[in-house]
Amino acid sequence: MTRPVQLVWFKRDLRITDHLPLAEAARHGPVVCLYVYEPDLLASPEFTAAHLVFINQALTELDRQLRERGAALVVRRGAMTEVLARLRREVPLAAIWSHEETGNDLTYRRDRQVADWCRTEGVPWHEYRQDGVVRRLRSRNGWARHWQEQMTRPLTPAPSRLVSAAAVASAGLLPPGSLGLGSTDKPAAQRGGESEARRTLDSFLATRGLNYRAAMSSPVEGWEACSRLSPYFAWGCLSIRTAAQAADRRRAEVRSSPETDRRWRGSLQSFGGRLRWHCHFMQKLEDEPRIEFANFVRAYDGLREEFTASPAGRDRFDAWCAGRTGYPMVDACLRCVQATGWLNFRMRAMLASFSAYHLWLHWREPAVWLGAHFLDFEPGIHFSQFQMQSGTSGINTIRIYSPAKQAAEQDPQGLFIRRWVPELAGVPDSWLTAPEKMPSALQSRAGCLIGRDYPAPVVDHTTAVREARARLAEVRRRTATREEARRVFVRHGSRRRPPARRGKPTAEQPSLPGLL
Repeated sequence: MTRPVQLVWFKRDLRITDHLPLAEAARHGPVVCLYVYEPDLLASPEFTAAHLVFINQALTELDRQLRERGAALVVRRGAMTEVLARLRREVPLAAIWSHEETGNDLTYRRDRQVADWCRTEGVPWHEYRQDGVVRRLRSRNGWARHWQEQMTRPLTPAPSRLVSAAAVASAGLLPPGSLGLGSTDKPAAQRGGESEARRTLDSFLATRGLNYRAAMSSPVEGWEACSRLSPYFAWGCLSIRTAAQAADRRRAEVRSSPETDRRWRGSLQSFGGRLRWHCHFMQKLEDEPRIEFANFVRAYDGLREEFTASPAGRDRFDAWCAGRTGYPMVDACLRCVQATGWLNFRMRAMLASFSAYHLWLHWREPAVWLGAHFLDFEPGIHFSQFQMQSGTSGINTIRIYSPAKQAAEQDPQGLFIRRWVPELAGVPDSWLTAPEKMPSALQSRAGCLIGRDYPAPVVDHTTAVREARARLAEVRRRTATREEARRVFVRHGSRRRPPARRGKPTAEQPSLPGLL
């Protein structure tokens, strides 16, 4: 008689180390390790061929690791409940084991459908936390303690041996073209897989992270100085707990070695703080799924929607997507992320700020567009962050980034801008932040005529910022807005007291997925 099968459902947890569902399933009997290409997720506007390439790279390694232990990865395609129903006709399912997921609305509804199916069919479904997000959290009070407890729990070792169930057919890995995604446009994207994640973590803690605190804001230095772990967290090639404990060990080494460069102390402290902020922002979507689509503070409803849908709004959005806004730093960042799938945190914040304040676009559409291009797209962080940078969260300081100031401070030699906006290669450094101000004769000598070779700014910086501040201030002054903001803070605000600036308390500090 065939023994009942323990089904391990891999989602955004593509690894075998610190994978409690896999370890628990292995303790209870023969396993089937399953990954499903789900049509609804593949067709979502935030999913692209680049994401699938990264996932397939991780799945290739996962299959190899499972085979070394006596099992193999079973890959299927279809709606999750339909796949489960077919599997149950093939083998007796004793239970399903997986990690909890704080995903987008599609995965939220999918998980509810799976839960209903399991109840109807009498199949137990065991879910486990893999990060610092607390499901069904009653209050933000004490959340930091919950996070710390989760991060200090022992890592779950990878099973040394797995008992495989009777042969279950697998569709094998499917390339983007066969799933209707076309080909990837990001040849420079990071590679997926647990071993790649481990190498990236090790190199950051050993050498690359030395100047992390000082260099993380630079689009030039950030490529090496940032940890570059965010895609591996997003797709679960590495657990947050693994990184947090490795960083703690490195901090202990630094403290015990007086000759170690003192920059490590600040950099490791900053890195640890950002691991916490990573989960802090995911918790917001877990607690209030509607913020994927709707403003935190509903008093801001209608503020930008009409203009965003207008012909002028569409023109601005199209220019932003194409990296042809006439603002060199903005255009360089947009073209960079389209080619590589990554950008450091400050530049991400600048892009969100520019779309919301300079272009006066509602945050939802730019957020979806960038989510499709970020290899590390993490819904829980991405949407709440976009709202924060757009001024609709109600509890965050309004930060309007000056693209010219960011270019001058973060790319003073124009290395980043010239790499991604080659039309400006001949423009002198002193004019690179505002090439439209060059005299006509200098434009000719630089080989860059504004309006022909490179566009003039789509909006005037001073005018756009002044108007945006005035519009926001009018809404923020309303009693209803302030009352809603208090509700948002009670439900979502950090309970840690942030540092004061210029004699005033600050709101939550910015943090985007790519900051890691």
